[in-house]
Amino acid sequence: MVQIPSCEFLPVQVVKTNVLGAENVIRAAIANNAKKLIVLSTDKAVYPINAMGMSKALMEKVMIAYSRQQPENGTVLCGTRYGNVMASRGSVIPLFVEQIKAGKPITITDPDMTRYLMSLEEAVELVIYAYQNGVQGDIFVQKSPASTIKDLAQALINLFEECSKIRKRGLIK
Repeated sequence: MVQIPSCEFLPVQVVKTNVLGAENVIRAAIANNAKKLIVLSTDKAVYPINAMGMSKALMEKVMIAYSRQQPENGTVLCGTRYGNVMASRGSVIPLFVEQIKAGKPITITDPDMTRYLMSLEEAVELVIYAYQNGVQGDIFVQKSPASTIKDLAQALINLFEECSKIRKRGLIK
């Protein structure tokens, strides 16, 4: 589970999916002598402030704990840590595009929030790099360009040549 609002409303499901589900996959990979397993994490796992980030931080801890227990020729467990994969299901970009196309204002919580952006191709390349180069417990982080949410919203408005407004809204409760 990677969409922050869903994770906030369903924290037990987040733990079941992102922590216990990851452990199940790790255990299955080890039991079946997989060569390597790469877990996919997020920049939000660093100093997490929401359920999604907390669950991904715990998933990383679980992966690292299992990696320490592996024999020298055992399944290699490592991970990648993404920023925002542009236009993916967990990205805010599809929501902004939908709001622009509907002629609605783009709603943002905090215009100064920063997002680290990467393309789907860069995300795939990071996993391939981890597969080719990872050793036990590694977590790979790709240096990515950053943008504030306000600048991202404005760039999309400009791209679609629309006159949408940017509206700040309160925190999701």
